[in-house]
Amino acid sequence: MFSISVLLIFAMSFWRKTNLHVKSECFVLTIHRLNTTVSFSLDFYLTRISAGFPSPADDFLEGSLSLDQYLVRHPAATFFVRVVGDSMLGAGIHSNDILVVDRALEPKHGSVVIAVINGELTVKRLHQKDSQLLLLAENDDYYPIEINEHTDFQIWGVVTNVVHSLC
Repeated sequence: MFSISVLLIFAMSFWRKTNLHVKSECFVLTIHRLNTTVSFSLDFYLTRISAGFPSPADDFLEGSLSLDQYLVRHPAATFFVRVVGDSMLGAGIHSNDILVVDRALEPKHGSVVIAVINGELTVKRLHQKDSQLLLLAENDDYYPIEINEHTDFQIWGVVTNVVHSLC
């Protein structure tokens, strides 16, 4: 599922937070196309797991779960990207996480998007208010990025899921 058919490494530049510059460092490091030739299912227990007090365990299997079917709505338009940086910590996106990006979805106010700004890929939250368009970080150390008619800007895709390793 996570095969590397397309691998792009982008040069990262970091804009420092000063009066003249914006620090914007949650960049896309790699892009992986969905491999639709391989699929597998894992056992799936429908019993909810308590994160507080333990609950009695149910000892029966409820079926199987295919992660590609669970995470991917539009296989031909879905990519996996690895990010680097800390500007989206508040959205649960950490450096080295893998994001599931669906290019078939229409971005809307509040969507977490992969955007191309002046030739560089970044992940931010899309904010639209009246005619104003902003890309917002989810970390108070970073300023919003205002998009205007002079900005070379494109939305590359909408982030639908985050794969975050705990180890």
